[in-house]
Amino acid sequence: MQTASLRTILPFALVMLTLACSSNDKDVEELPEVPENTVGSKEAFPALTFDQPVDLQQAPGDSSRFFVVEKDGAIKVFDNSASVKTSTTYLDIKRKVTSGGERGLLGLAFHPDFKSNGYFFVNYTAGSPLKTVIARYKAASATSTQGDAETEAILFTFNQPYDNHNGGSLQFGKDGFLYIATGDGGSGGDPQNNAQNRKSHLGKILRIDVNTTDKGNYGIPADNPYATSTEQFLPEIYAYGLRNPWRIAFDKETGRLFAGDVGQNEREEIDMITKGGNYGWRLKEGIDCYNSANCDQAGLIEPIHDYAQSNGDRSITGGYVYRGSSIKSLVGKYIYGDYVSGRIWALELDGDKKKSNSLLMENKGAISSFGQDLSGEVYYLHLGNGKIMKLVNGNLN
Repeated sequence: MQTASLRTILPFALVMLTLACSSNDKDVEELPEVPENTVGSKEAFPALTFDQPVDLQQAPGDSSRFFVVEKDGAIKVFDNSASVKTSTTYLDIKRKVTSGGERGLLGLAFHPDFKSNGYFFVNYTAGSPLKTVIARYKAASATSTQGDAETEAILFTFNQPYDNHNGGSLQFGKDGFLYIATGDGGSGGDPQNNAQNRKSHLGKILRIDVNTTDKGNYGIPADNPYATSTEQFLPEIYAYGLRNPWRIAFDKETGRLFAGDVGQNEREEIDMITKGGNYGWRLKEGIDCYNSANCDQAGLIEPIHDYAQSNGDRSITGGYVYRGSSIKSLVGKYIYGDYVSGRIWALELDGDKKKSNSLLMENKGAISSFGQDLSGEVYYLHLGNGKIMKLVNGNLN
């Protein structure tokens, strides 16, 4: 059995949990508020099943189709209809992808101008030694049923010292820049202190300009915190101090960036990401000190919400702010879940502070990711049974 960090399983490896001693032995019991049973879920596409789905996306301006990322290296596309019977392979790069455990094809983002340029971007792990690859592909047209696997343009890569904590989420902001979530490189306790090291890509939110070429196939936004650093800090860094941000997402209305960051042995957290922010890992785990010998909190940003693992919630899956029309009670609330416990919550904010946190559902299985369609409705993916579930009014499931 490996170190305690394998306990994160991030929504992938279905392995036994190994809990090791933490620097903080608090016995914290935190039970979330339980509201009326007014929200449920149902199979969005009953006839479809996917192989370890980890991301769900729609292309800009096209609500007629969905794209699902399968961890072993394929992207599937299918019609947005509850009666759809089949999906087709949009991209197959299994020969490039190193999959297994927390490795694999982990994220997908469509260029804001996908309709005109056909560009889409992926995040995957590859090779020996292991590395993360951020790459661009092209489809012949926005309506093509298949992207071209031969069009790969690698934007950049960075080495992964261990198999776990690879992050993987990709999201375009309203500013047109591509945001990339990276884990701290793995093992347990960030032994190389990557998250606090601004000369490393690991444990960060990166931001790049995919429309310029001053770095080859991408550029650096002029207002990135270290765009002109004289200390050799990486210009791609937007924020740092994260352990394993498993899913980042922008609020469609406000543009605020949320991240679900998987904890070590004690706490899981949700962060609101701001430019230049330091979110504390490995000095802190959630609101607690992780390294009691060095827990200088000066300049660190607290999570907007965190929760203890003592209730069986041990691996957060970040979600989306609900902006749909079918569930009025959820509008403006951040929907997120836990991969291990299968619970789903709605976090309500007052400005940038927590107002309430309500438990919506329990026992929903291995929640590997959430998705959001262009109308703002929210879905979640089940890693084990390969199903796509949609949040709906009423306690259906």
